[in-house]
Formats: sequence, structure tokens, C-alpha cells
Amino acid sequence: MSGTIISSYIRTIPDFPKKGIMFRDVTTLFKDPQGLHLCLADFHKRYKESGVEVVAGIEARGFIVGAALANLLNVGFVPVRKKGKLPGEVVSQTYELEYGSDTIEIHKDAISSGQKVLLIDDLLATGGTALAASKLIELLGGTLIECAFVVNLPDLGGAKLLEHAGLRWYAQTAFSGD
Repeated sequence: MSGTIISSYIRTIPDFPKKGIMFRDVTTLFKDPQGLHLCLADFHKRYKESGVEVVAGIEARGFIVGAALANLLNVGFVPVRKKGKLPGEVVSQTYELEYGSDTIEIHKDAISSGQKVLLIDDLLATGGTALAASKLIELLGGTLIECAFVVNLPDLGGAKLLEHAGLRWYAQTAFSGD
């Protein structure tokens, strides 16, 4: 799959959410039937023989591609949500942001010990959220196969953070700059 093809469906919005940021908007990829098909077909091809038993998607755009991919792989889907959004018993992981911290959660019974998990989100930026989600999967006894993203922003260092933690990752395309 050519990252150039996927990237052609992603619009860039300057100065969002603040001045100087070039926001990479994957909603334009998802709304286009051909773009969404290419995105899902690429992920499906990569993971169909991987032994993945469940897909964990990070709120919120990770839900979109993660649930659709889980359906194609004929496996379940598990949401990784922001604190206070899940109704059952949860485990939590707090992580650092550029200005403060945040917490994500997953249901305690979402992943079984030894279960092979694919973690998916739309964007790899600083890597903090993906690293926190990987720790939740590990805490529940899951085996993380790989972290998958539509877009990597290499200048923000997320890929290096994941690699330093010993995690495998894959992104369909990359954009330089913030």
C-alpha cells in the first residue's frame, strides 16, 4: 500500500487546535468510500494472518477504524476510553501530555490473559496515549501484537517512544512537521 495514496485523502487544517499546528484530519479519509476501503484493506492484509484475537481501539477515531477492522478480521473489538466513560469495572493508566496529564481506561474483563491484541488509533504523535494503552493491555495479561496507525507524525517522536518501550508499530502514511 502506498502511503501517498492514503495521504491524498487526508486534509490538513492549519492552526488547529492552536496557531502553528497543522492538524491532519482523517475524517476526510473515512468519509470517502474509496479512501476508507483502501485504509481497511491495507490493515486487513497486514493483520489477517497475524493471529490477532481482539482489536483495541483508542478513543475516538481509533473506534472507527478499529471496529471496522475487527469486523473484517472476524474478531472482537475493545474500546480504550478516557477516564469515566466506561460503565463497568476498569483499570486505568495516567500518562503525560505536553501540558499536564490524562487518564485512559479499559474494562477489567476486556482482554483475557494471553489474548493476542492489535492496538489501533488514527494518529501517532508523541506516543503517550498508545504507550499508556499498551500498558493497560499488558496489565490485563494480553499480548500486544502491534500498534497500528493511519498517520505517523515522525517529528513528534511517538515512534521512537514506542520503539524504546520495545513495541512494534505500523503506520500507513506519515506527515512531516507538527
